[in-house]
Amino acid sequence: MKIFMSKIDPNKLLISSDFYSVQGEGISTGIPSYFVRLGLCNLTCGMSRKFTNILLKETLLADGEILKGDLELEGKASWTCDSISQWLWRGENKEFQYLIDQWKEQGIYEDIKNGTIHIIWTGGEPTIKGHQEAISNFLNTWTRSDIDITEYNEIETNGTVYIEDPLWKHLHQINCSPKLSNSGMTEKQRIVPEAIERIKQHSNYQFKFVISTEDDVKELFRDFVVPFNIPLKNVVCMPGLDSQTDFHERTQFVLEMSKRYKFRGLTRLHISAWDKTLNV
Repeated sequence: MKIFMSKIDPNKLLISSDFYSVQGEGISTGIPSYFVRLGLCNLTCGMSRKFTNILLKETLLADGEILKGDLELEGKASWTCDSISQWLWRGENKEFQYLIDQWKEQGIYEDIKNGTIHIIWTGGEPTIKGHQEAISNFLNTWTRSDIDITEYNEIETNGTVYIEDPLWKHLHQINCSPKLSNSGMTEKQRIVPEAIERIKQHSNYQFKFVISTEDDVKELFRDFVVPFNIPLKNVVCMPGLDSQTDFHERTQFVLEMSKRYKFRGLTRLHISAWDKTLNV
């Protein structure tokens, strides 16, 4: 499926997967949530673009399969995106009614409407221009059909795309996960000042970093917290882990760093519960 190169239709949702679970990361940890994972991403953490193109042409990862990209194998990155098997080629344009029907069939429609269950727009990268238009069009259409809606929308973004007004007005929470040099992405790819400053204008945002070493902590302060004057109350760090094997040791590391540097230290709760399984 060469959907990776296709144009995003703003009147449909390019969904790679969608599922009801519990938020396992950041300030909403523990809240029942419905995840809508959209296809495509503007970054390829742990991989070169050439490598992803090879995957598209020659390889089909199993659903949820974890791999190491070429940049990680070459020592130019310390991790590889763990959701690539979802967003790289899996994706199907869905009519807006699809999500409404899913929620009703699962008996959670009213809970989503009243905000008991959060909607989490994730990816891939849900702030890619076409996705921004599609999400806002979906929410506008839904609101017009049901005037009592008070749903709670979170968005998970890498912070490299400016969020435009049509989507902005619908967002109750922005979960920004800026990428450090350990992603293998260049500074120009990772740090987009206007996008970061835009997020800081929101009334409810967090900058959520993945850390594996104290050098990562020093880097996030040097490249993000200090130059963009991000308050520590809006800085969250979690460990770079994708399996239960070293869950406790890595979580302890983050909490020790939290004590030392005064940010909010958390973990990846879903890894503790479900290990490497995706979409649970």
